[in-house]
Order: sequence, then structure tokens, then C-alpha cells
Amino acid sequence: MRRFALILLLWPEVLAAEEFQQLTGDEILLALSGKKLDYGEGVSQTFDDRMHTQYFSGHPSAGRWAVREDRYCSVWPPSDIWACYDVKQLGDIIRFVDDAGGTTDGTYTE
Repeated sequence: MRRFALILLLWPEVLAAEEFQQLTGDEILLALSGKKLDYGEGVSQTFDDRMHTQYFSGHPSAGRWAVREDRYCSVWPPSDIWACYDVKQLGDIIRFVDDAGGTTDGTYTE
């Protein structure tokens, strides 16, 4: 019975350890700078240290990225409209969350 009670006491910590964690601005920079994410089905994105990003989905698309108020933001010319997302992480998975609650998950790749 004690073992069961101990399991119940630790259960919230186990669940919390498996949840996506919200990243701060500094953590977003660390998580993305110089990295490449794979979104599946041949789609990927790179984030360089000079704040340029390349999105690959059949052909490359070049944009810029920044961190503003603890959010990832990007702009894709010829548009000059910046879109911003909350960023969460669970292990090797980076999750972008838009203002409507929609999510996009990318996994680190070599």
C-alpha cells in the first residue's frame, strides 16, 4: 500500500516531466540558432545565427527571424508582416503555437 501511495505522490511530477515547456526569449535563441528542424514529409527549416531562415518544401523560401517578447517571429518577403509564435520544447521536439492555438512541431535534425 505504501508503494501505491508513493506512486500517487510522484505521479504529477512524472506527468509534468513529459509536457512541453514554454521557452523564454533566450531559450528560443539557444534552441533555434544554427539548427535545422524537420517537419516531416520532406519539409524542413534552418535558422542561422544571422537571423536568416530557409524553409524547404519542394523548393527553398528565404525569410528572417527574430525573438520578440519571448516569442519566435518570422517574416517572409515580399511580405513585410511579421508573424509571432510561442515556442515550447519537449526533448528534441520544438512546438510553435500561433495566436489561435494551432501548433506546428519540428524535430531537430543533423
